Amino acid sequence: MSVVKLLGYTTLPCGCLTGRYREVATNREVVYVEEKGSACQQPSHRRNHTLAPARVMPATIAVAKAS
Repeated sequence: MSVVKLLGYTTLPCGCLTGRYREVATNREVVYVEEKGSACQQPSHRRNHTLAPARVMPATIAVAKAS
């Protein structure tokens, strides 16, 4: 288990809520699914599991542009 610092939350287009964290020891960013959206069909979106950066970046960019 590692120590992490919360950087922020993002709601993905599918309705899942993700938390972005930075590991203190390695300084790398990690994205966890905090809550799965009720209509989400993505099998990779599991509560308390990490998401691969390739799966997170397009959704994060789309949400940021819409805000």
